[in-house]
Amino acid sequence: MTTTRSTTNKQVSKKAGAGQNNTQLEKYFEDALKDIYWAEKHLTKTLPKMKKAATTEELQTAIEEHLAQTEEHVSRIEEVFEMMGKKAQAKKCEAMEGITKEGETIVEETQDGSMTRDVGIIMAAQKVEHYEIATYGGLVSLAQILGLDAATDIFSKTLEEEKQTDHHLTDIAENKINWEAEQEGTEA
Repeated sequence: MTTTRSTTNKQVSKKAGAGQNNTQLEKYFEDALKDIYWAEKHLTKTLPKMKKAATTEELQTAIEEHLAQTEEHVSRIEEVFEMMGKKAQAKKCEAMEGITKEGETIVEETQDGSMTRDVGIIMAAQKVEHYEIATYGGLVSLAQILGLDAATDIFSKTLEEEKQTDHHLTDIAENKINWEAEQEGTEA
């Protein structure tokens, strides 16, 4: 097995950059970049609403931290566009629009000031994170195959931050909010 893995890794490294001048793949990469650019910019508008709707200070702080991180992600995407000699351009991300609309519905359908609302906000936020994790993971792979080393590094850093945010949200939910939300039904 070890021999197979090292052979596979060598094959992958030999292929790195093999997609350069592949206009279909480059176009797809650029379209994916436009999509996540729209998604991240959309989040900079959505996250403040989620923070305002959150009940606990811990969740509000986590959302505020993610907003600052999201603004950095927007800048990084702009940097990648610049490296490619392209103007930063957004293309509506239907997936992110749907996920954030679902988050808005959760806020509307849960009681203000409740832990249940925070549970819903966390779940909606984690859906956002999982979409971003999938997208940045794909962008890392595509940047590697296209030989865009600087973009690979940028997207790898962003991917790790998205994973950390997801883990942080899980910790918040599991260490306090989920348990307190469960108790809300018995206090009536």
